[in-house]
Amino acid sequence: PVKIDSLKALYVHQLKDLYSAENQILEALPKIAEAAADPKLQAAFQAHLQQTRGQVRRIEQIFRGLDCAPGGHRCKGMEGLIAEGQSLMEDTTDPQVLDAGLIASAQRVEHYEIAGYGTARAYAEQLGEYEAADLLRQSLEEEGETDRTLSALAGRSVNFQAMEV
Repeated sequence: PVKIDSLKALYVHQLKDLYSAENQILEALPKIAEAAADPKLQAAFQAHLQQTRGQVRRIEQIFRGLDCAPGGHRCKGMEGLIAEGQSLMEDTTDPQVLDAGLIASAQRVEHYEIAGYGTARAYAEQLGEYEAADLLRQSLEEEGETDRTLSALAGRSVNFQAMEV
């Protein structure tokens, strides 16, 4: 294990955590989108898949600037969130109820990412890494946008459909 003995080392650790989390999401999102019954929810998951690819590229760009590799770390927090979502998909029998549950699981993921990006951006600013801070801000804004989209889908239709079961 790498010793985290400075704010810069903590910053790099946070970036590695985000990189691992985003790559786990890239793997899970196609399955989640396929499990969704609501076409608007499927589209939201597909759109977020594209955003996630861009977020991974941004993190890779930041690591090039730091002259170090992004790998070598496994985000256990994201691993747990994805495992919970997988369990939900296995245990939920009604498609409308599953859609409501998928939104809940996805929002947990979004909130985890929002916390990670917000922290990493703050560290980047503190360290004078302003270009990296801007890249992290872009990803943070996308995560917030996805969270709001999911909330709107839940509030306008998906949760109502689940209630009718």
